[in-house]
Amino acid sequence: MISAFAWVRKGVAAERPTTYEMTEDEYARLQSVAKEEISLAKKEIKAKAKIDEEILNDPALKEFDLEHYDTDEGEEDEENEDEDENGQKGESGRGRSTNLFSNVRGLAYYEDNQEDPDITGGDGADLEDEEEAEETRILGSDNLLLVAKTEDDVSNIEVCVLEGAEDNMFVHHDFMLSSFPLAVEWLDFRVGRKAGQEGGGNYVAVATFEPQIEIWDLDTMEAMYPDLVLGAAGGSDKKTQRKARGKKTHSDFHTDAVMGLSWNRMARNLLASSSADTTVKLWDLAAAKSVQSYNHHSDKVQTVRWNPAEASVMLTGGYDKRVAALDSRAPGAVSWWSVDADVESVMWDAHSAGCFFVATEAGTVRYFDIRSETPVYTLAAHDEAVSAMDQHPTMSGILVTGSADESVKVWDVRNAKPSMVVSRNLDVGNVFALAFCPDEPTLVAVGGSTGEPRLWDISSNADVRQVFGAALGTSAAPKRTLIGLQNDDEDDDDEGNRRAVISEMFYSGKKTRKAPGAAAAGGKGGDSDSDDASMASDSDN
Repeated sequence: MISAFAWVRKGVAAERPTTYEMTEDEYARLQSVAKEEISLAKKEIKAKAKIDEEILNDPALKEFDLEHYDTDEGEEDEENEDEDENGQKGESGRGRSTNLFSNVRGLAYYEDNQEDPDITGGDGADLEDEEEAEETRILGSDNLLLVAKTEDDVSNIEVCVLEGAEDNMFVHHDFMLSSFPLAVEWLDFRVGRKAGQEGGGNYVAVATFEPQIEIWDLDTMEAMYPDLVLGAAGGSDKKTQRKARGKKTHSDFHTDAVMGLSWNRMARNLLASSSADTTVKLWDLAAAKSVQSYNHHSDKVQTVRWNPAEASVMLTGGYDKRVAALDSRAPGAVSWWSVDADVESVMWDAHSAGCFFVATEAGTVRYFDIRSETPVYTLAAHDEAVSAMDQHPTMSGILVTGSADESVKVWDVRNAKPSMVVSRNLDVGNVFALAFCPDEPTLVAVGGSTGEPRLWDISSNADVRQVFGAALGTSAAPKRTLIGLQNDDEDDDDEGNRRAVISEMFYSGKKTRKAPGAAAAGGKGGDSDSDDASMASDSDN
């Protein structure tokens, strides 16, 4: 499933991402962490064995011989023989401690592959290197889409490249996460290895079920560790972290899952986080520590957002069915708004900085002016929770919402008179994430329980063009590569609508960049038979 999205603007990513290389200190750290984990595991095994022994030695149960309750007499004799044999090998088996990483530092390595006697290839290898470099190249015309994804209990961040010139998207590289991701936030403040360097960076902060925040460098491939971890209780001491988890709140770190993140674009070293421990924390990225903790909510804090015009003002929403606005410099002065259910998300109106949207678990969206306690309007948006929403980045009045009812809806909210323009099921299951592309503002990324991201150009819908056409600067269907399927204008029945939805999207699979001059999958010059196959595959999902 997909739980969160974040876009990266064109021209921000490094053209040639580097490959992660471990330092001697990191090798030592890896060995230390492994040793610590093994030690904790041994202690847990001993504690369990002690409990088992107490149960087996209970006089009331001893007569039943529970240790061998399912063992036949013949098998018991064989087991005793095995124990004798193991006893002979005990000195070499149990007496010797092994370390998985003890020989890593002793491995031979060569700065140049030509010096390595085990590597051959010559000119052919050089050609492969050139081809690989071309495949990993990120152009200035490419957007990145960061996808927080979990599949088979494995969570990661997929860094997808959207080739603007060809309408093709593929997974460029990814990072494996320590836990299920709840929120992602792009930022450009340099941390970790590149801390203090001039210019902006390219990072993603990730909030998970763990009480820490991981920050990864997007310009580094095959990274094993995040560049920075905020809120690690007691540093890297896992035992201290486990003891702190779920306990009372702490001023220096979270003690429960981090549920929301917001980077301050004006004070670039500041990151705000909201948590299930009922607190909101303000982090100084330069110092890598919490500088302020806010305790104004009485239940889990689901979301936090900085105001786009006032650098010190933030908005928070929680499971106490309340939304708060406060100045981070004066945390005692809090303004409150009550809503009808648990808050799913909050969002400042980018086109009117004194107003904001609130999405709730009850399926409503409320729009507030900070000068009034009552909402300007209440929108009954969905039958189930409004689990995702975003607004058009450049045009006021376009709101898109997604829900657990599997629908995505486009709303006209101009003049405080909201009306639905179109509703679509984009075959992503329960919708958990959606976000407008900052460089192609009619393009919306949508993700949900199926785990497959979809990109929907809302201007390909006839109703959207009719309502917003003049403002969007278009009245005709966009000339976007749509795998050759039908358009909304050509079919109005139920099956036609379904096929039209697919024609409004282009699916992003795990593909590598095509060589210059080659046609992208489903793009102009693509094989018509393969296009039909892609259509059938999508329509069957």
